[in-house]
Amino acid sequence: MDVEQKQVELIDYFVKQASSLKGPALSPLIAEATSNPNLFAFSEILSVPNVLELEGTEYSVYLAVLRLFAHGTWSDYRSNAGQLPHLVPDQVLKLKQLTVLTLAETNKVLPYNQLMLELDVVNVRELEDFLINECMYAGIVRGKLDQLRRCFEVQFAAGRDLRPGQLGNMIKTLSDWLSTSDNLLHSIQEKIKWADTMSEMDKKHKKDVEERVEEVKKSLSLKKLHPVSRLTLTSEGMRSTLNLAE
Repeated sequence: MDVEQKQVELIDYFVKQASSLKGPALSPLIAEATSNPNLFAFSEILSVPNVLELEGTEYSVYLAVLRLFAHGTWSDYRSNAGQLPHLVPDQVLKLKQLTVLTLAETNKVLPYNQLMLELDVVNVRELEDFLINECMYAGIVRGKLDQLRRCFEVQFAAGRDLRPGQLGNMIKTLSDWLSTSDNLLHSIQEKIKWADTMSEMDKKHKKDVEERVEEVKKSLSLKKLHPVSRLTLTSEGMRSTLNLAE
């Protein structure tokens, strides 16, 4: 079963479970979801009314944890650890994996120094082991470890949940891309039209040249024949003159 299919099944399971629970009963479910090694999307769970009802209650910290895993990074957790529940090792691992996905959204070449800082890793060996065993083998990223340049070249990275306001920016980006594509297509069509026009002009010019060449050939042929005719007449005239003289 591929990563996407696992995601669909897990999301469906947790959404159904969250829909049947309320208040403090949601706490262990959120912990289970954020610890699951095969779940990397949480927006559907966040949109469940029972989960949103945690806002403003004494259990709102669990809603904050779910939002952290939907949109945040390991650095975000470290900055707000005093206001959030303690994370178990599986949650720490998951949040670090999600951090790599966030970094890969904006840069396809990730320097080792940046990754070690963001993931709280102390050496290159530990970082490369994490990228290979916990990210690439998990199927959430593909790429190349460049030890010479000390960077991770990202070839593919799974997408994360859209952050608030990100959808509008994405729509604008796609609209700008569509507009640019339309302008490029129009430019290409104009160039094709110009090329067709030049091709027709070239064909006409070639035809005109060929016709002129044929005319010149005919003219030269006539000029070659004409002096011979004059010579014949002159000879005949001379013969007649000689006959009269006799």
